[in-house]
Amino acid sequence: MDEDILENILCFPTLVYHIKKPIFFERVRNVALTALSQNPSGINDIYPVKMTADISQEPAIQDFCEYIAKTSLGILSEQGYDVSNKAAFFESMWCQEHHKHSMMEQHVHTGDVQMVGFYFLDTPTDCSVATFHDPRAGKVQVGRPEANMSNVTYASNGFHFQPDAGVLVLTNAWLPHSFTRQQSDKPFRFIHFNICLTDNIQPPCCKPADEVV
Repeated sequence: MDEDILENILCFPTLVYHIKKPIFFERVRNVALTALSQNPSGINDIYPVKMTADISQEPAIQDFCEYIAKTSLGILSEQGYDVSNKAAFFESMWCQEHHKHSMMEQHVHTGDVQMVGFYFLDTPTDCSVATFHDPRAGKVQVGRPEANMSNVTYASNGFHFQPDAGVLVLTNAWLPHSFTRQQSDKPFRFIHFNICLTDNIQPPCCKPADEVV
């Protein structure tokens, strides 16, 4: 039988990983709130957002940090990268508290950063949503209008991810991301972090994993 089968090759994939991890929620939130209270800077009408210093070395959340580091290394291995002699560590981890009308503009994390992510803490109704943007400028430039922008398809130029308390999100550092404008009267809080790799060094909370946890 003569079959007309159109085969395809999946190439240049873009993946966003997410998982519900409530086991860390209470301790991470407590550390974040304490760190926020130690930041003397106030918010203003132009930048209604408050950020903490790095919290990746806080003793109370080292199991959380270790989980992220191990999972990030496992993701990179699963994607095909050679991480056999690498260990993951935090370039930085901090909490952001966004007030009404705040937003985060589209950006990527450069330098040695390999993975980025979020852990959502307080997500009131009408809070900001995370947006991930197609990193292929050529495709965005010549792409046709989408048939249904509610669906995430090969035609999508971006998609929204609805934050939910206790959800962890991870993706490659080269993926552009942003947050829509905060509409809630209540603060929207989340942890943001950057993961790097190092040679033959395993700092605290940064042990390599054989596979994604």
